[in-house]
Amino acid sequence: MIAKVLQEVKKASSVWVHEEMHVPEFAWQDGYAAFTVSASALPEVVAYVHGQEEHHRTRGFKEELEIMLRKSGVSFDPKYLE
Repeated sequence: MIAKVLQEVKKASSVWVHEEMHVPEFAWQDGYAAFTVSASALPEVVAYVHGQEEHHRTRGFKEELEIMLRKSGVSFDPKYLE
């Protein structure tokens, strides 16, 4: 179910970026990661999203994703994070 939802979101947003923003070279990266969040953690997640630009100046997306996967106890093959 998540895969289908993300497929549709990526497809619709790509069409929008190409047609409305006129950015023909835009393309989503392959793959995705999805995490659930409890209601009690919502303020922390909102704060994280608001501070993402500053946060990612010191830690890249790949490193951040690896940290989240490990923290969540999710096993993964690093080759799929390339």
